[in-house]
Amino acid sequence: MGRGELSGDDGRRGPDHARADQCSVLHPLAFLEGESRIGSGAEIGPATRIIDSRIDDGAVVQFSVVRGSRIGPRATVGPYAHVRPGTVLKEGAKAGSFVEIKASEVGAGSKVPHLSYVGDARIGKGTNIGAGTVTVNYDGYRKHRTVIDDDVRIGSDTMLVAPINVGKGAVTGAGSTITKDVPAGSLAVERSEQRVVKGYRRRKDADAAARAKAGSGRSAGSKAKGKR
Repeated sequence: MGRGELSGDDGRRGPDHARADQCSVLHPLAFLEGESRIGSGAEIGPATRIIDSRIDDGAVVQFSVVRGSRIGPRATVGPYAHVRPGTVLKEGAKAGSFVEIKASEVGAGSKVPHLSYVGDARIGKGTNIGAGTVTVNYDGYRKHRTVIDDDVRIGSDTMLVAPINVGKGAVTGAGSTITKDVPAGSLAVERSEQRVVKGYRRRKDADAAARAKAGSGRSAGSKAKGKR
């Protein structure tokens, strides 16, 4: 393999055993380390570290760290993602902004777009993981596995308490803490019922004003006594 095309003078490559295809693009301050391999048409953005990882043809990694992992063809990582050892992103998968993935497989076309942690998990094809989702994989003693099947929709801010399985085509409601397996095609929602207290703000503002007035009156009385 060739050494890749540099888009500026500040591109960096690590030891000689890291290789980039001659049709790949390495931006300034892109670091290749260890046994890394960069495929044809792949793009490694600035301020990115690739350590002992394989980046397949057409994949794009921007402003991120990828260690001990494989990024499949036309998959995208970043900006500002951390892909930890043992992770595989299949073809066209996405690990977006402020996402951390560890020892997990993300299926073809599946997306973990932003603000999520996925650890010790397997995600099927065509699945979307909503913002703020966490696979709760550690109970303080052992790591547990999360399995999410194909075509699943995980609502934003879902906590998936492992070990747990989410069946094909299932949906979780935003803000849910899921502790039991979700059957295929089902909706799982876990949250307390919303209460609406009408007039709450007006009463709280009135109470605060009354307390402030009472405090002001006591302060004025104390000053008057001090002058006698």
